[in-house]
Order: sequence, then structure tokens, then C-alpha cells
Amino acid sequence: MMDGRRGEVASRSGRSCGAKTDVTRRRGRRAVTSRRRSMASSGRRPEHRGPPELFYDETEARKYTQNSRVMEIQSQMSERAVELLGLPEDRACLLLDVGCGSGLSGDYISEEGHYWIGMDISPAMLDVAVEREVEGDLLLADVGHGIPFRPGMFDGCISISAVQWLCNADKKSHSPPKRLYRFFSTLYTALARGSRAVLQLYPENSEQLELITAQAMRAGFTGGMVVDYPNSAKAKKFFLCLFVGTSGTLPKGLGTECASEELHQAKFTNERTRFRNVKGKSVKKSRDWILEKKERRRRQGKEVRPDTKYTGRKRRPHF
Repeated sequence: MMDGRRGEVASRSGRSCGAKTDVTRRRGRRAVTSRRRSMASSGRRPEHRGPPELFYDETEARKYTQNSRVMEIQSQMSERAVELLGLPEDRACLLLDVGCGSGLSGDYISEEGHYWIGMDISPAMLDVAVEREVEGDLLLADVGHGIPFRPGMFDGCISISAVQWLCNADKKSHSPPKRLYRFFSTLYTALARGSRAVLQLYPENSEQLELITAQAMRAGFTGGMVVDYPNSAKAKKFFLCLFVGTSGTLPKGLGTECASEELHQAKFTNERTRFRNVKGKSVKKSRDWILEKKERRRRQGKEVRPDTKYTGRKRRPHF
């Protein structure tokens, strides 16, 4: 009898231990899942994961510089930023690179025959720039504290993916509007009259974009936002083009020609309603539907074959 009871108690304790183990495993899985979800949500934008001097540590700095896709994108945006500066072709200029990082954007400036000075808050990124033996001079500084150079020193300024970091308060003493105004007001002083500053940025929302633009105008700049490929989700890029002293003509964004052509063509295609359904959309696979799809892809900056009289033509069935 005693042996039977002991066996029953042992089986019960075994079942209870097994149940506790299952519960512990479930809780562990939930914790890991929630941790992964939080990391995924926080990893969407680098500035949400911490201050730049901590986020771009030695590991992240080397990863950033060794990524071929990142290097290609940086080179393309640097080329576009220098193009928007409108520099004279007959002489070399001295440029300021705000948030220069490991010097990828500075490499393009050097290739164009100009001189540059780079500022960055991350020591690890500047260490990589020194190892790469970039041609520009480097300065470890927080641009939210201002641009520490004499008045009228630079012929232009570029910045690639850096200004949006000033919109975050990483410390209790940080005030994004004040830090932005301090940056823009001292940048205005450091630039020569008639020069430009082109700042490529990734705004989180329209409020952030308005905050950055308002502080730049308050500091004395004129100009505005140049948007390349405005109808594309991936190729869309924001460039804040600022003028010092004189108000010049704001350059046109790339990929905006298709939008004006679309308005032109609307006069002709608007009257064709026979191939449209009840909701006003073109019938799928019809000629109008194909032309609209091709036009959307053109606005996104993709290569599309030209329209001909054979576009959308139905072929005879083969027997």
C-alpha cells in the first residue's frame, strides 16, 4: 500500500514538475518574442535606438563602411548634394561636411577637386575615416552646440543623413528647437555670402520636416526643400537647399517631369470613359490600365519601354 501511494505521489510530482517546465518554456518563448518585437520596432530608425555617439560604436562604424550598398547610396547622395550646391567650375572650393562619419561623402568631394572639413560626434566613425586616410580634415564635435569656425570661411556645406538626429532629445538638457537654431545660426555665419548649404535628411514625419525648415529660415536662410522622385516610396529623397544672403532659384527635383507630363495628358485621357468601371478605374488588362501602370513606374524612376500603337493590343488566339 505504501509503495503504491509513493508511486502515485511521485507520478503527481513528476506531472507537476513537467507542467511547471512547460509554463517556464512558454514564458521564455513569450519573453524572447516580445524582446524581438521591441528590437524590430526600435530598429526601424537608428536615431530611436540611442544617441549617435553610442549607436555608431566601433562595430557599427566598420559595418557601415564595409557595406557596399551603403557606400553606393552615400556616393549617389553626395554627388546629388554637390550638384545642388552649384559650385563654380573654374576653381576649387572649401566645403564643410556635417556628420561626415567615415568620410564616404568626403571621398566624392575630393574626387571633384575640392577641399573639405568634416564634423562628426562619433569617435568610432572618425577613427575609421583616419584609417581610410581620407583627404579632408576631421573634427570631433556636436553640431547641436554650433559650428566652431570663423565667419565666411566655407564656400558651401553638405550633410548626408545627419540633421534629423538633432530632432531627438538624448539628454534632459537637450531642446531640439534650440539645438537646431544653434546649428543653423552658426552655420549661416560660417558660410560665405552667396553660397549654399544642401542637407540631405530622412524626416520622420511632416512635423519634424516643418521644425527643421522653420529653424533654418529663422536663422536667416532662404530656400526650401528639393524632393527627388516624389512619387516613389524607395527612391524618394529630401534635400534641404539653403541660400546665404541672396535668394536664388530653387532647383527642380529629379523625377518631377513625369508629374507635369501626366497633368498634360489628363486632358486627353480624362474624356475616355468607355474602358472605365463603376469606380472610375480602368478595366484590368485594358490599354488604359497598361498605360497608367507604365506611367506610375516612370514616376518611380524605373526603366519602362516607350508607348507604341501596339501597347495593350490583344493578340489573336492560337489554335
